[in-house]
Amino acid sequence: MGTKIGKEKIKREAGYLYYLGKDGYVWAAPMKNNKTGKKKKVGTEKIAKEKGYFYYLGKDGFVGKAKMKNA
Repeated sequence: MGTKIGKEKIKREAGYLYYLGKDGYVWAAPMKNNKTGKKKKVGTEKIAKEKGYFYYLGKDGFVGKAKMKNA
């Protein structure tokens, strides 16, 4: 789908949604079924965002990016 761009491996926890924030760091936000969780920064590597790309945390634990079709 996309290319791996992150060098830091992030361990996933059940009940959290992972995303790349506006500040360039990976954040974990609790899903609706996780009542006790709190939003937290989980990555220490800062990633520079480019326009027209979608950023995600892959199954392997590294940040990746994919070109968006309509951007």
